[in-house]
Amino acid sequence: MTKARLHPLEKILESRIAIIDGAMGTTIRTYGMTEADIRGERFKDAKKSLLNNGDLFSLTKPEMIGDIHRRFLEAGADIIETNTFGATSITQSEFFVEDPRERGGRKDPAFYQKVIEDKFLATLAWDINEQSARQCREWADRVGTATSRQRFVAGAIGPLTVSLSNSPDADDPGFRVVTFDQVKSAYAQQVRALIAGGVDLLLVETIFDSLNAKAALVAIREVFDADGKELPVMISAAVGRGGETMISAQTTEAFWNAVQHVKPLSVGLNCSLGPDSMYPFLEELSEKADVAISCYPNAGLPNPLSETGFDLGPQDMARYLGNFAQAGLINIAGGCCGNTPEHIAAIAKALEGQPPRKWGTQRSEGSVIHEIESRA
Repeated sequence: MTKARLHPLEKILESRIAIIDGAMGTTIRTYGMTEADIRGERFKDAKKSLLNNGDLFSLTKPEMIGDIHRRFLEAGADIIETNTFGATSITQSEFFVEDPRERGGRKDPAFYQKVIEDKFLATLAWDINEQSARQCREWADRVGTATSRQRFVAGAIGPLTVSLSNSPDADDPGFRVVTFDQVKSAYAQQVRALIAGGVDLLLVETIFDSLNAKAALVAIREVFDADGKELPVMISAAVGRGGETMISAQTTEAFWNAVQHVKPLSVGLNCSLGPDSMYPFLEELSEKADVAISCYPNAGLPNPLSETGFDLGPQDMARYLGNFAQAGLINIAGGCCGNTPEHIAAIAKALEGQPPRKWGTQRSEGSVIHEIESRA
């Protein structure tokens, strides 16, 4: 069998632990942005508050988003994520479409079909994803060239504000507000825009509803097949205290079994309850999965008295991620909510020189050659 050419990031993963960036939302808040800042000229007449819609800053404050990318890269990140966690038409509708429940109605598949077909939301979702990808690409290439070290752009594909797994109506457990095909359609549009903007990878992250994630993964596959371009895929779940995805309640092992057919570049855990409670579930996933393992936890639990809004400081996160590395559990490490560029710098320093976890053919044969699917 002919072995496929390795993606450049896979070559890095053979020799060291790669660093992924930290929390965009946490870092944005340190810039003191206002409602007027996020609205800019384009959204000045929006009827709802937009300040919690951080993805819009890629359109209205691109210089700030670029500065955040620069800081994470200079902190040591090999991989930076696009500012697109909620950049689907479905999630953006929360900020731009009147909620029918305010008039005694309800959200249902008919409502979300209108969302999917809405030209304003479609254009908005495309613009956020494409522009954010271009901003990431510019800074990854700029810092990569300056440091003679290649950096990578991951297209961030986050969860939605709706669930395919659960009903919001206790009296009608079979009811779903949205259909699988509608979710898949929204994700397909996001994927195409991220690819158009020049991402290196696609990252389906913070998965707390496995069926939503399945729709995203199906969308990715269909876009690859239709458009003739394929990129590595990273997959990362958020789990609760029992190690299960938070809405669909799949155990860590069940989650891996549900996504392994995708043959991802990596699978892992992020967000969740912080690194202290993540260890046993990361250990289980590391044992079961035959691909690279990623880990980028929250900086502990939310704490409104903390400067970042979370309990753990840079050295705390460095200690926890260092312990994970010493146990041979991880190949990609970073931070989620509460992790600033200072946190990522501390993590990168703690993991410098630490050997990466071995997996797949590496573990069974002692080889550093990991066979992957051929990618166009």
